[in-house]
Amino acid sequence: MIIAEHEQETTAQAGPPPLAGLVDEYLHMLTNERGSSQHTLRAYRRELMGFAAYIAERHAALETVDRIEHLHIRAYLGVLLEHGLSKSSTARALAAIRSWFKWLARTGRVEQNVASLVATPRLPKHLPRVPSIEQMNRVVDSVEEDAASWPARDKTILELLYGCGIRNAELTGLNLNDIHWANEAILVRGKGQKQRLVPLGDAAAQALRAYLAERAARLTAKFGTKDPANDPSDKDLSGRTSATPALFLSLQLRGLGKPGGEGRLTTRSVGRIVKRVAILRGLSADVHPHTLRHAFGTHLLEEGADLRAIQELLGHERLSTTQRYTQLTTSQLEAVYDRTHPRAR
Repeated sequence: MIIAEHEQETTAQAGPPPLAGLVDEYLHMLTNERGSSQHTLRAYRRELMGFAAYIAERHAALETVDRIEHLHIRAYLGVLLEHGLSKSSTARALAAIRSWFKWLARTGRVEQNVASLVATPRLPKHLPRVPSIEQMNRVVDSVEEDAASWPARDKTILELLYGCGIRNAELTGLNLNDIHWANEAILVRGKGQKQRLVPLGDAAAQALRAYLAERAARLTAKFGTKDPANDPSDKDLSGRTSATPALFLSLQLRGLGKPGGEGRLTTRSVGRIVKRVAILRGLSADVHPHTLRHAFGTHLLEEGADLRAIQELLGHERLSTTQRYTQLTTSQLEAVYDRTHPRAR
């Protein structure tokens, strides 16, 4: 089945490199030039290998990539839909193929990006459900032992996700030296390794200091009198460096003391932490770390922040991405109008 063949190996042939080889070259470029995340690389490999498998199976006569036309791409999308893929998943596949063909055109493999001639499937507009300001304040202010395995750490996580609007992967990627206390800011590494400074609010800074004190105490208890996070020369009894640059650590400090081990909290663990606290404090079960990022942007806009400023804080490359918060706020206003104005009924 074509969809299941994303990772298939292709047999080397004489002449021009097979599609799979061009896919590998493109992924290599994404890794070395753009610094794309492993999540992005896996997704692009899956989508592009799936398309390469389709061409090999259905259009074997197309020996080189420059013979592929937009009709072949459109037919492939049709196959995906026939096999039950959603329109959003099909749109993601097309986005990967477009990006690949754009690179192929830029590097002279094809004359033009034929994928740009294929229309994106029309998608329904799903605006994120965002908790109110009052709800978010209640959740962040009530992180206690009944809802958190490490309250000081988990409260800081919520403070940074909501108070700084950073992504889950950006949060778990933070290191100790990314906290710029003098500037009251945090250095965040976003998509494509792009860096930005986001303000560190008073509440977040207070929570962070409390967590760092507990963090140091736990490391001291595990490794001795020195805090290995602050003294990279400190080694445990086996001689292995136990220092870790990671800001957020797992509860059991797993991996510390081992070569390359940082004890860094994973994005999956952050997801579980956020969901547990949110549910126990009365929020919807579909709350996840990105919900807090949406809440950050939406609440800033509701309180009068400039859209360009929100774009910078969120690290959006395009203003159109940030403008979805305008749509969200408008829909909320419409709901209030329909519920409260006498002429709306």
